[in-house]
Amino acid sequence: MGAAESSSKLASSVHGFSVKDARGNDVELSRYKGKVLLIVNVASQCGLTNSNYTELGSLHKKYGEKGFEILAFPCNQFVGQEPGTNEQIAEFACTRFKADFPVFGKVDVNGGKAAPLYKFLKSERGGLFGERIKWNFTKFLVDKDGHVVSRYAPTSSPLSIENDIQKLLEA
Repeated sequence: MGAAESSSKLASSVHGFSVKDARGNDVELSRYKGKVLLIVNVASQCGLTNSNYTELGSLHKKYGEKGFEILAFPCNQFVGQEPGTNEQIAEFACTRFKADFPVFGKVDVNGGKAAPLYKFLKSERGGLFGERIKWNFTKFLVDKDGHVVSRYAPTSSPLSIENDIQKLLEA
């Protein structure tokens, strides 16, 4: 099975899912109840890597203590831009970008082996190409109750969605 598992086939929010962390441990997303989440499929060898990791880190630093969390899911489905092991990926994010947000186990976001969490996210908020994730750094903004509020294209700067994050934190 993939790196992300569903604890409920009929989940009504992201809180109904269990995923694997970079070390292969189960993580119940219900632990994030009451937090605003930005769920992002990441890659370490993408042209969008530097700007996205830098801006994600800025957002996390600014809002992390206020109930905001970033959940990063490495994915190697886009021209092999995330080839490392889970441990290498986590080390890259934490060392090079000082990421202090969770980097989970590598997942597929499209196709028959797509992680259940990503199937759910895409079903809740389709994109320009329907449900399919078109590239690395597609972002899903999730409210405190685990409902998907918005989906942002890979080229959307994390800082450009700061106002949306603030609104959900204030709600």
